[in-house]
Amino acid sequence: MEFSHTDQNGKANMVDVGHKPNQIREAKAKGFISLQPETVRLIRENLMKKGDVLTIAEIAGIQAAKRTPELIPLCHTLLLTKVDVKATLCDQGVEINGYAKCIGQTGVEMEALTAVSVSLLTVYDMCKAVDKNMSIERIELVEKTKKDIE
Repeated sequence: MEFSHTDQNGKANMVDVGHKPNQIREAKAKGFISLQPETVRLIRENLMKKGDVLTIAEIAGIQAAKRTPELIPLCHTLLLTKVDVKATLCDQGVEINGYAKCIGQTGVEMEALTAVSVSLLTVYDMCKAVDKNMSIERIELVEKTKKDIE
């Protein structure tokens, strides 16, 4: 098996994508943080001391997607054309759905996954004073696509 992010000596290597054509790249990711019922109530009623948990988590995710290459060492810098993050409160916690799009030579799945991860960490940070049993779960890539530019 050959890995694209290592050289012939097994050392880290950023893949050269310069030969690849620009394409429309999209990716969707999701994740979940389980919360205690009281925490869910405080979020629903916007009573958390740090503010509006869902909105701040969404903004944090967008900011994180834009900084992905600074966080993931071998990730290419991409010109993102769209990032969307939606935080949805349910009885058991918060689900985060992230979407990233660019026109480029490599995929945007790391940006979508980073958006979801940092959104979930933001929920954790904002709720840690009242919930000691939170659990971040099931961060996953849902879909990634590429299509030629017409």
